[in-house]
Amino acid sequence: MSPPAQPGVPGGRGSKGPPARKLLCMCSLSLCLTYLCYSLMGGTGPAALRSPAALPGSAAPGAPRSPTAFPVTVAPRSPGSPPGSPGAPAPSAAPPRASNGSREGAADTWLRTQLAPGEVITAQSGAFERDPQESSTTDEELSRAGSPGSRGGSSSSTTPDYGEKRLPQALIIGVKKGGTRALLEAIRAHPDVRAVGTEPHFFDRNYEKGLEWYRNVMPKTLEGQITMEKTPSYFVTNEAPRRIHSMAKDTKLIVVVRNPVTRAISDYTQTLSKKPEIPTFEVLAFKNRTLGLIDASWSAIRIGIYALHLENWLQYFPLSQILFVSGERLITDPAGEMAKVQDFLGLKRIVTEKHFYFNKTKGFPCLKKPEDSSAPRCLGKSKGRTHPKIDPDVIHRLRKFYKPFNVMFYQMTGQDFQWEQEESDK
Repeated sequence: MSPPAQPGVPGGRGSKGPPARKLLCMCSLSLCLTYLCYSLMGGTGPAALRSPAALPGSAAPGAPRSPTAFPVTVAPRSPGSPPGSPGAPAPSAAPPRASNGSREGAADTWLRTQLAPGEVITAQSGAFERDPQESSTTDEELSRAGSPGSRGGSSSSTTPDYGEKRLPQALIIGVKKGGTRALLEAIRAHPDVRAVGTEPHFFDRNYEKGLEWYRNVMPKTLEGQITMEKTPSYFVTNEAPRRIHSMAKDTKLIVVVRNPVTRAISDYTQTLSKKPEIPTFEVLAFKNRTLGLIDASWSAIRIGIYALHLENWLQYFPLSQILFVSGERLITDPAGEMAKVQDFLGLKRIVTEKHFYFNKTKGFPCLKKPEDSSAPRCLGKSKGRTHPKIDPDVIHRLRKFYKPFNVMFYQMTGQDFQWEQEESDK
């Protein structure tokens, strides 16, 4: 069930017809203008903004229109490889760090190279997170899951060895460090859901392997059960909406969102745990600290510009097919958020408060089986890491940077996630 539009948030889920389309146009224009200002200040220039009709591979009349191209930076591709083409080479290695420890040297390894005029993000470009630490999925695991006769990613130890492998009817498409793993584990407790445990990355990294490969990765399901998967990088992958729409235009999409400032710090913390030599968060977050110019080309910052990414999805899917889950409420009220997810998927509300136990040590809920007394099952040690201490001035500047984008996101979704209120209470 789609919730009604929020009071004071026009054009949300409760809006119909022209007003909703008008709001999307207004948000698109606002996003363009806001991003243009940052581009000019950062030296990228307006040449990076191009009309969708002028982009390579623009949709034919009557097809879903291509999203607005925003000035971002990506790793270079080899000449002759079109954006998103199967077999496009991986991003080239980052340049070595300068020895002087300057912003231009120490941080260069973690920044993207500048876009060529008019170039846009593609699934193969590696513009956001092509970091292998983005998920625990390995090529070997996917190879095993996708091999003929395999069971695919099981949803539990009791997954039956009968049934049929089907393409997913619902996808958790984002966002990274928003709470997608917690959501997946909770929905897998439902008997009418079967979900692959690994992240297939089909619509961004493995698309050239074809739908049959993708189907083989999935677990077997019975008639009436829902097949699901989660890959958080889909939300920020330019080609993902078109590719998913091509597979099945009625696919249901779930996006777990979180305060973008907290999400960025969590993203950095994950990378820091694997690569302790990286520059500080404060260094990476700014193009110019003195001027307060945020570096929106850094993926940890850019992923949190939810309105920008959502605009791309709304070219292909109506808002009624996208559910936005609050990452904060998934911690404070997991049963409440899971009720919304089950309603959205057309499932009976079976996963309830009886399935959750709050772990004070980890700081988030753990799953338990209501029918037995076994110990609750918590997420792994990689979840709930302690964040490094960040300069309060940096936090303040990030909040100011995200605020207009958050407001646009609230208007586009018809939901107020109250991230500004949350911050004022601290």
